[in-house]
Amino acid sequence: GAAEAGRLLADTIAGGGRICVVADYDCDGATACAVALRGLAMLGARREHLHYVVPDRAVHGYGLTPAIVELAREKRPDLLVTVDNGIASLEGVAHARALGMAVLVTDHHLPAMDATGVVLPAADVIVNPNQPGCGFDSKALAGVGVVFYVLLAARAELRARGRFDAATQPRLESLLDLVALGTVADVVRLDANNRRLVGLGLAR
Repeated sequence: GAAEAGRLLADTIAGGGRICVVADYDCDGATACAVALRGLAMLGARREHLHYVVPDRAVHGYGLTPAIVELAREKRPDLLVTVDNGIASLEGVAHARALGMAVLVTDHHLPAMDATGVVLPAADVIVNPNQPGCGFDSKALAGVGVVFYVLLAARAELRARGRFDAATQPRLESLLDLVALGTVADVVRLDANNRRLVGLGLAR
């Protein structure tokens, strides 16, 4: 789903759309939120069009619940982007879509199951290495790693559209210190891919 996410973000940025990031409160969610906001600004999103919401689990529950959608609605977003959550948020995604918001889910958790098998939310785009049919080798990515790859895909799409070239494109690798922090703090397996991300982030 990364290429589709890149196109959705590129379209939203080009159209001056408002984006609200829905994060989790833990370190992975917080760093994923920071990476998303900083990265989108680097890619050309107007800062006044970038917003975020962090749920209080005691009040709102976990993930993109209908209550969190209502909280995010106050920011008047055209696009909701979940980071480190959303893959099991069936009701929340449906509520956001019913209100006219586009939804991009970026997550690394396992999807919901029912008697018939895996059930995915009806989001516009889902990026998750642990969703059915995903051929991405690194299934151990943390949420912050997933959104970092989404930003890379958005940069590639904007580059293909002539927004910038290899010399003038934003240096998203400057965000790898946050990627490393969230990855280590979430205690995901340091497979070859995560080890590479953490090593580059620690060097920064």
